Amino acid sequence: MYRNDFILTLSCPDRTGIVYNVSGLLLKHQGNIIDAQQFGDAETNKFFLRVHFELPEGSSVELVKTDFLILAPQYDMHWQIHDAKQKARLLILVSKQGHCLNDLLFRVHSGQLNVEIAGIVSNHRDFEPMAQSYSIPFHYLPVTPASKAEQEGEILAIATRESIDLVVLARYMQILSPELCAALEGRAINIHHSFLPSFKGARPYYQAHARGVKIIGATAHYVTHDLDEGPIIEQDVQRVDHAMSAQDLTQVGSDIESRVLSRAVQSHVEHRILLNNHKTVVFR
Repeated sequence: MYRNDFILTLSCPDRTGIVYNVSGLLLKHQGNIIDAQQFGDAETNKFFLRVHFELPEGSSVELVKTDFLILAPQYDMHWQIHDAKQKARLLILVSKQGHCLNDLLFRVHSGQLNVEIAGIVSNHRDFEPMAQSYSIPFHYLPVTPASKAEQEGEILAIATRESIDLVVLARYMQILSPELCAALEGRAINIHHSFLPSFKGARPYYQAHARGVKIIGATAHYVTHDLDEGPIIEQDVQRVDHAMSAQDLTQVGSDIESRVLSRAVQSHVEHRILLNNHKTVVFR
């Protein structure tokens, strides 16, 4: 069934009348609110709102946007209206560990994740056959310290040419330059192989095993120039015990990473995430 539906997201200083005026504006255009979620942060005195609404068939959302241009300055609103039917276009970056890539491909192919994967970029050729099996363009872009700037320029060129909405680092084991981080600000998500802050660097599950940890996890966050310090979107953990080997922990960790990354991607493409200084508000 055709639905002329949209998603409004906004944040602003918290004060009375915000919901009343937003609802009244939508009512003026015969908008029907399908779902609404809000949060007021007492610490930052900021208000956050996500509204999924529907307009009568044939109505123009541009008229709603025009009225928001008048309303928003009165409340110092940062706002966006998204077409709920528009699929986000993803560019996935991966190196030699493919569990997160494979999980995302399966979720998209099976209809669990409503996005388009416009391309896969890798500094290795390991997953080129997998990309071909899904008929997704594969871009082999090897990188060395000397070629890093040129290689990142090619990544950004692909993102621009393909109108990419979100870049997903699915265990892409290269540190992005501050320049590329700035170019992708707010539209690049990384999966970190631990429950931040925790074991960083190579072979994290072996470090965890050596310390006898009883819980492991993973963290999805937005990419910033501060390594693994971007606003956290999603996390999960699982209990482990002394009987498990480092390989067992690696398998458990891989499963956690896959589901945490997929949930973070889904929250982003459904416009459920709003930034609250260095934190995030994630509406469920």
